[in-house]
Amino acid sequence: MTYYLPQLDPYSFEFPSPSQAMSEPNGLLAHGGDLQPKRLLNAYQHGIFPWYSDNDPIMWWSPTPRAIINPKTFKPTKSLIKFQKKSRYTVTINHTPNTIIELCASSRDSEETWITSEMISAYQALANQQVCHSVEVWDNQQLIGGLYGIQIGTLFCGESMFSLKSNASKIALWYFCHHFAKQGGELIDCQMMNPHLLTLGAIEQTRDEFMLTLHTLRTKSVNAKCYTKQLLTDPFRQNVNE
Repeated sequence: MTYYLPQLDPYSFEFPSPSQAMSEPNGLLAHGGDLQPKRLLNAYQHGIFPWYSDNDPIMWWSPTPRAIINPKTFKPTKSLIKFQKKSRYTVTINHTPNTIIELCASSRDSEETWITSEMISAYQALANQQVCHSVEVWDNQQLIGGLYGIQIGTLFCGESMFSLKSNASKIALWYFCHHFAKQGGELIDCQMMNPHLLTLGAIEQTRDEFMLTLHTLRTKSVNAKCYTKQLLTDPFRQNVNE
């Protein structure tokens, strides 16, 4: 059976409706276009994201089900709390977004990463426009882990994370969830479920459920200080003090 995959108009930033995405491969919606900031933001605002390999055309996806994390209900494991109490890593936001994006790509084997040089440049451009944000984990002065993603209203679209030392990416997510929820953040989009996300407490929504949620959250705003460059508060110590 032959399927028709729409090709994006290079002169328009419009996308097909996510409801038209294929079931196999799950969520494939369109190909072509480019990674201009306006096109990327329009994609995320409609539940669509790019995912492709080097030397391949740009592929656009909107899978079902969708992996999500509620930052208000995120709970670190006892072992992670114990680890952090001993290691005392510090966590910051938006100190080095360009470096975080590059490390998310370079810390993986070349066969495993989808973060091409083209994507690195595109998300760094979004970081310069203050719509792509990073969380950094430090062991003293050494950058050992982090994550980055796109701000869409009170939704954070997580793109990638990495660890150079044990548990660094988990601690980045833990601290960010705590901070994000306190600043009015309501949901983290993790795109597609995988075993690692399951261990972090991710759950799934159907595409229709996710799109209804997205439609509401994209028109709302987090606290203006949410993404300012800052040291994030230790959530465990703060909860104890509260």
